[in-house]
Amino acid sequence: MIRSAELWGGLVWLAGGLFVVWSGYDLELGTLSEPGTGFMIFWLGLLLSAFAAVIVGKAVLAGGPTLASLWAGTRWRKIMIVIVALALYAVLFERLGFLVCTLPLLILLMRAIDPVDWKIAIPVALIGSFGIWAVMEKWLKIQLPAGTLWDQLGLV
Repeated sequence: MIRSAELWGGLVWLAGGLFVVWSGYDLELGTLSEPGTGFMIFWLGLLLSAFAAVIVGKAVLAGGPTLASLWAGTRWRKIMIVIVALALYAVLFERLGFLVCTLPLLILLMRAIDPVDWKIAIPVALIGSFGIWAVMEKWLKIQLPAGTLWDQLGLV
């Protein structure tokens, strides 16, 4: 019972929920007719705490899988590929720009993590990258990094 994954997960969320409740209360609740800055935060924290308490209660009564059993069969190689790819994306994003970084990232994730045929991966990555760029840049008027490397090389 004490080794139950649900128990520990529920306790973590319960602690987080209680912290949110305390933070909301600390920001002043106000009244129903004039809610303060912490009103919504307080009630959302209370809701989170209630859900977490239900999970803890079920874990205590029913038991559950151990923490070690949750990690059995984990494909660590794929996890490391994702971590390294996202770290490189974060490092190169400003320097190379949104499109140059996002396109290879999407292709890598589609090919290496859950292998998708090239005929699907490339069009999805192209449409996804350019689609997000168009929505952000043209429709929402949110400027995405174009890349400083291209300025330094005189290509932009």
